[in-house]
Amino acid sequence: MQPPLISGRLPVSVPPVSAGRNFEVKTMVRSAALSLAAVVAMAGAAQAASTVQVSLWDKGANTPMTTGFAYGTPNLDMSKATMGMTAKPATVKAGKITFKVKNSSKDTIHEMIVMYRADPKDPLPYIAAENRVDEDKAGDKGEVSELDPGASGTLTVNLKPGKYVLICNVPGHFATGMWTEFTVKP
Repeated sequence: MQPPLISGRLPVSVPPVSAGRNFEVKTMVRSAALSLAAVVAMAGAAQAASTVQVSLWDKGANTPMTTGFAYGTPNLDMSKATMGMTAKPATVKAGKITFKVKNSSKDTIHEMIVMYRADPKDPLPYIAAENRVDEDKAGDKGEVSELDPGASGTLTVNLKPGKYVLICNVPGHFATGMWTEFTVKP
């Protein structure tokens, strides 16, 4: 004979659980939940992007643009450059990297381009007639294009380990010192 229906459901008989057994079950559930949370947190950290703050600067539109400060030029005194950029940190781990770029200039448009350097000793391919780097030949990995003075932009890219250089390729700016080296570690 079946037990009577109560509210449309069959009654379920649950064997009594001793206090000691109940404690063991709760401890196992808590331990499993903490382990799962740890795995999720580690997976999230492995997928998190490194963030690099990039500042594009110059000494003002009324300052003459000095040339001869292109990447790869020997014996540079970068303190004499009239334009430049900084990246902090300058070294990150391989993977997803977000560049947060700020044009700190008061009156000049700048940009930031990420270039991979197979051999960091080699100069970037330069088009002298246009006063700019040949982006197609230089290993362009992405860019934040022409930022107005005071404006900001963001670029997220996956980068493999190696040496990179960040440049501004607005005509004339690269040769005035608007570049910085950047390293991606394994």
